[in-house]
Amino acid sequence: MEKKTKKYYIETYGCQMNKYDSELVAGILGKQGFEEANSLDDSDLILVNTCSVRQHAENRVLGRLDAFQQLKQKNPDLKIGVLGCMAIRLQDQLLRQKSVVNFVLGPDNYRSLPDVLAKLSNGERQSRFSLAEFNNHEIYSELYPNRATGFSAWVAIMRGCNNFCSYCIVPYLRGRERSRPAKEIVAEIEKLVDEGFLEVTLLGQNVNSYHDENHDFADLIAMVAELPGIERIRFATSHPKDLSLKLIDAMADHPKVCNHLHLPVQSGSDNILRLMNRNYTRSHYLKLIDAARSRINNPGLYTDIIVGFPGETEQDFQDTVDLVQRVEFDGAFVFKYSPREGTAAYQYKENLTEQEKVARLQYLNQIQDAITLKRNRELVGQTQKILVEGRSRKAKPNQYMGRTDSNKIVVFNSDNNYKGLLKEVQIIAAEGRTLFGEISQGVR
Repeated sequence: MEKKTKKYYIETYGCQMNKYDSELVAGILGKQGFEEANSLDDSDLILVNTCSVRQHAENRVLGRLDAFQQLKQKNPDLKIGVLGCMAIRLQDQLLRQKSVVNFVLGPDNYRSLPDVLAKLSNGERQSRFSLAEFNNHEIYSELYPNRATGFSAWVAIMRGCNNFCSYCIVPYLRGRERSRPAKEIVAEIEKLVDEGFLEVTLLGQNVNSYHDENHDFADLIAMVAELPGIERIRFATSHPKDLSLKLIDAMADHPKVCNHLHLPVQSGSDNILRLMNRNYTRSHYLKLIDAARSRINNPGLYTDIIVGFPGETEQDFQDTVDLVQRVEFDGAFVFKYSPREGTAAYQYKENLTEQEKVARLQYLNQIQDAITLKRNRELVGQTQKILVEGRSRKAKPNQYMGRTDSNKIVVFNSDNNYKGLLKEVQIIAAEGRTLFGEISQGVR
């Protein structure tokens, strides 16, 4: 009898690094003879790659695991594993309280997945496994992610974080910073070119601190920009304390590097920045913005902001409002403070009610939405080159969407499917955060 091919299904929560890690795990499973399943019901192995940045993200996963109980009842041989940050933070709770979970693996332990699956398939009495340990040397060299066919790919250039922002749990779950060798990263991107990818996003918890002993991040950007076949280069995430003028110059000097800079400020108040342990000042941040605007042609500037941090006064909040109005970001992701057990800020005394936090969140979003609309309307009448990602989310007939260099979404009508192609569009309107355009001449 022909042996049945086993199938896996991966659900991913959280950041782009988690999505890359899921592709890495898929590559490991592919070498073990697994195939990707089309649905949960068709799976022999379900993996949930998790996020612990906010309580809401963890609650979603815990609820999802409860929903898998019915799948286990239908298929007692089904194996379920929890990967990622929750595997480190809640490993004991997951195995103690969630009977559907067979094993948990931390972000540094994915090489052990084949061994864990082998033990489970051999019916060992110890039917549940936990391997969630730090390995501050693991960079997954020589492992290649299993990506869906496409045109845009994530590439991890480093792992871990050394910053210990007082509100952030990530350094406690992903370990210390370590960078992959530049030549290894370049080799992975060359392989992506051979597979038809046009765009790469270089990933790290803080890409600005990348260093492989011979090359810093600006050097790496320049190396990738020299590769034939790659048309667009993006990166995430940047930390203001490590953003160098050399990197800003590299963005300006290499046309393939997108003029999209996501630079989380978190607060416009020096008092709150100090409590957050961000290690830069408001003045330093504004100087970086000025440098980017003076060197890079019309950069798209985006940021992250936390409102309602413990100790935030009305004046601190107004300092943030003032910074947002002064910079005029193209977009901002605004969050209300979410306490995370195990962080330094978890011990801080909160001084705002939930209602006050929500009010500040809504007020700042209203201000930023008006700025975003203003910035977008300045592009009406201009021609922008976009990378077409596919049909518009509204799924209207013949309506497609793509992104500009500066990461703005453009929606346009077309009788042709230009997915995965670079096309030029004339911007004819702006509504909210979305631009609307008409196809002019395209460039591959």
